[in-house]
Amino acid sequence: MNGVSCIITAAGKNRRMREDLKSKGMEIRHKLLLEINGDPLINFTVKNALRTDIDECIVVLGHFMDELYPVLESITDSRLHIIENPEVEVELSQTLLNGVLNSKYDYCLCLAGDQPTVTTPTIQNLLDQLTNSQDSENTISILARGRTGYLNSAEGLGMPFACYTSLLKRYLSGAEDNLNPILRRMVAEGVSLYGVPGENELELVNINRYHDYLKVLDGLKKLN
Repeated sequence: MNGVSCIITAAGKNRRMREDLKSKGMEIRHKLLLEINGDPLINFTVKNALRTDIDECIVVLGHFMDELYPVLESITDSRLHIIENPEVEVELSQTLLNGVLNSKYDYCLCLAGDQPTVTTPTIQNLLDQLTNSQDSENTISILARGRTGYLNSAEGLGMPFACYTSLLKRYLSGAEDNLNPILRRMVAEGVSLYGVPGENELELVNINRYHDYLKVLDGLKKLN
């Protein structure tokens, strides 16, 4: 079915953030519940995606799902669907695959829950570059970390990216790994990789540690 399914992964262990908060004597919280402009981080990410031309937004939960459900359910957009991993101890590839298998549409946009700084225009640009490609069924549109345009290597790249759903399903099935090795295999086997420029360097920050969170808060304040 023509259209775009957005898959947002939010199933991780939160290990590094928990370590940081504990070492600082702070309240142990899930990083996706830390607030940005009054919104839980996960909701900030979801709302950025929902402002684009996606047809559905699937958030995949695993570890700590009981903490994340209440905040996600405060979003009333009918395109939002919350699903769970059958097993919580899985690699990122299997979390993504769970989202893909539950998607309805021909294209998939893949975004990490801890990437709230990826802007709506950048997300839309990823989709536009993919859907306007001459070979969209064999192309990955990905946020560049350096060079832009057609790339010959996926080294250092990850989410966010967009590609044809069936392509992603084929490469994720049976894979139990992080994302980058899978992207590298796709490129080695002839899948086209197109690097899309971001709006600012803050978009490249994944919030894994507490200092990442502080960097994002400071960066957003400067941008505003």
